[in-house]
Order: sequence, then C-alpha cells, then structure tokens
Amino acid sequence: MKEFSLNGTVRTELGKKATRELRKQDIIPCNIYGVETENGAPKAVAFTVAMADVRNLIYTPNVYIVNLNLSGKEVKAIIKEIQFHPTTDKVLHIDFYQITEDKDIVIGVPVKLNGLAEGVRAGGRLNLSIRSIKVKAKYTAIPDVLDIDVTPLQIGKSIKVGSLSFEGLAFATSPEVVVCSIKATRKSIQAAQQQ
Repeated sequence: MKEFSLNGTVRTELGKKATRELRKQDIIPCNIYGVETENGAPKAVAFTVAMADVRNLIYTPNVYIVNLNLSGKEVKAIIKEIQFHPTTDKVLHIDFYQITEDKDIVIGVPVKLNGLAEGVRAGGRLNLSIRSIKVKAKYTAIPDVLDIDVTPLQIGKSIKVGSLSFEGLAFATSPEVVVCSIKATRKSIQAAQQQ
C-alpha cells in the first residue's frame, strides 16, 4: 500500500466553539482511535490537521497508510471515516484508526478491470457496479488495487465478489455483490439476430 505522511497537532481545547473556530481557519478536527496508553489500554486522541495537508489524501481513489506525526509521536493509521458538510461538501471531521502489523483491518480497496471482455468484442457494454471492495487482512498484505481479469466475460454475465480470490485477503463485502457485468446493447442484439 502507498504511504502518506501527515503532521497533526494534539488538541487541548475541545467542544463546539473551539471546533467552529478551527474550521474557520481551514483546520480540520480529527480523532484517532486505538492509540495505546502507557498502561496498554486503547484510547481516542483528538488532534487537528490543516486542510491543505490532507487534500491529496482525501480526494484520490487510492488507499493510503497514513504516517501521522502527532506532536512528535509517530503513529501508523488509516482513514476510517470522513464527514462532509451536507451542502458545501467541505470536510468537517476525519476519524483515523491506528494500525499495527499483528491486527487485521477492514478497508475498501479500489477495483481495476483488466483485459478486453469477449462480450465487449461482441458489441456489449462493460458496466462497473462498485468502485471498491472491502477486504480484511493485515495492512502489509493489502494491495493498492484489486486487479480483475474480465477477458472471458460474455454478454449477460457478471463477476460477483464471491467468485474472486486474492492471496491473504478475506472479503468483508457480501459475496453476492456484483463487481462488473456485460450489458447487451442494440448493436449486439442486432448482430445476434442476424446470425
């Protein structure tokens, strides 16, 4: 997986008023969950990041491991959730989750379709139904993309999550979910009738 370095500042002032002031300055309030304290118990840590620093992390189809520097403490994390304003689409809040090499994580990995499907050669249209599939694995085993070969796919056929397998990955997305399919077009229907 690709990595992204990010500097954060631990928050001391919490609450709505402090959060509103931060957002006016283009600073995003964040939380990271799973950070272990001295006694070994996990806790949430509130911190802030500048919008300019996370723009390339948020607006991308790629999945990143984030190397967070929280006021001098290095933490590896993934983005769990991003909250956007309902009308302006401005980022309101980001939740991160600390990751370690011994724990499995669940994360959505982008799908990449490879090859020219037989159904497309026959005049059909390739339809991508989902852009990412949720997988469960150790973060070191998660690829940048899930490469799916569509070459043998015929018109009217589809590939479901349950028919896929990748070494070291378990799927958290339902096996019945359709990843891609070949739809018939007028041209393909006319070609089939003329034969």
